[in-house]
Formats: sequence, C-alpha cells, structure tokens
Amino acid sequence: MSHVLVIANETAASPALLDVLRDRAADDDVQVTVIAPVSEPRRGYVVYDDTRRASAGRRLERTLGLLRESSIRAQGFVVETSPVQAAKDAIAQLEPPPDEIVVSTHPSQRSGWLRRDVVRDIERAAGSTPVKHVVAEEGGTGEKNVLVIANETVVAPQLLDRIRARAKQGPASFLLVAPQSDAVDTVEAGRRLRRALSALRVEGIEAHGQVVDPDPFTAALNAAHDERVDEIIVSTFPQVRSGWLRRDLIERLKTETGLPVEHVVAES
Repeated sequence: MSHVLVIANETAASPALLDVLRDRAADDDVQVTVIAPVSEPRRGYVVYDDTRRASAGRRLERTLGLLRESSIRAQGFVVETSPVQAAKDAIAQLEPPPDEIVVSTHPSQRSGWLRRDVVRDIERAAGSTPVKHVVAEEGGTGEKNVLVIANETVVAPQLLDRIRARAKQGPASFLLVAPQSDAVDTVEAGRRLRRALSALRVEGIEAHGQVVDPDPFTAALNAAHDERVDEIIVSTFPQVRSGWLRRDLIERLKTETGLPVEHVVAES
C-alpha cells in the first residue's frame, strides 16, 4: 500500500484534488492522509481564531467523506501551523512515511500559498519524496472570501446588514480587519470587532477578524497577500467625516487589487 500525504485547506474538497486522488487509488492500493494547516496571518492579531480551525475542520470532514465514498482509506488532521511546517511535521511523524505528497492550491492569482512559494519550499523539505501540485479550478470550491475593512463602523447596522445580505447571495466567509494604531484605541477596536463577529456568528455566518496595520490601504493589501480574497467591502463614515475617503481609499483598492470593491456608508 502506498501512502499519499495531502496538504490542503480551502481547496481540500475541490474536484481537481479529489480526481487526482481517485485516479491514484485506481492504479494502486492507497492510504491518504490530509493535513489542513491553519496558520495565523503574519500581521496583526486574530480575534476568534477558532473560527479558522472550525472552517478547516468542516472542509476536511467533507473531503474525508468523499474519499471514503470512493473506497479510499483516508484520515485527516487540522493543524495550527504553516503549510510548509505542516508538511515537515507530517514527513517526520507519519507512519508509514508518505510515498508521495500532493499540495493543493487555488490558481496563482488567488493563492496566498503560491505567492509565498509554499510548493517549492515543500519540495525542498520533501527531499526525494515526489511532490505533485494540484490547482483547483476557478469557482471549484464555491465559497467566496470577502475582505471587510472597517474600524469604528464595524458594528454599524448598515455594514452588518450588508454582510448578512452578501451571505444570503451564496457561500461566503468574511475576514473583518480593523486598522488601528493607538494602543488604547486598539483595545476598544478589539471589543468592537468581537461584537460584530458575535452578531454574525450567532446567525451562522462564517466570520473572523483582526486588528491590523493602521493604514487601511496597507492593511487590505497585506490581507490579500496572506489569504485568498475574492471581494472587498469597505465601511466608512460619510464623506465629511471620513479620512479614508479623503485619501481616495476605494478607488486605490480597486486599481491595486483588481477586485470588486463595495463601499458601505455608516450613518453618523
């Protein structure tokens, strides 16, 4: 029996990955171990980071179920580490050791892993063990990742209602980032963020958040670099009260990211 190690998170249940594993099982008796890394972003701190682990766990269980339906022996683990460290740990600890490693990512334009050169780093860590890179098809995983940029307006009814409406449009998870610089205000920003996340999560909306870099433009670009982002929602006060709008944040984000950017105005 050969042992295939899979490193995947958001794309764990993608048809492209499942097809590769089924083809592999058709040629040989295969055992599959799926490792779903959940790593904290490199910038800011995570509020309610358990939501990331829960999301990864649901995707993993769905993947294992689909593999077992195809009569493939499969086990899996969610780990709180980077994908490269997850691969290193699995290579060192799994019994029997993997005969092959499959790394699954989004396409290059949407993959934080590829921007960080994760596949090449895993190849180096794997030594003589072959590594296969599988790219999930556009739209293959269904769920969209929506980046929400807001600070004082993060609990505004207008923003929360827009997030609720977006969640009803189709599968989506939401990353709320609150740019903040002052140490005292950072504590209050964290409280606001927790309130917003609690309000969304109690309704079954998948949301997690961070207090991050004080500049909203930089914060948005950092988040889009670290994670897959499909859409952006920016919440501000009206024009007369918003420093973000005076710095032309909306248009700068549209130009720099190439993503759809929606602006929600909170009532003053």
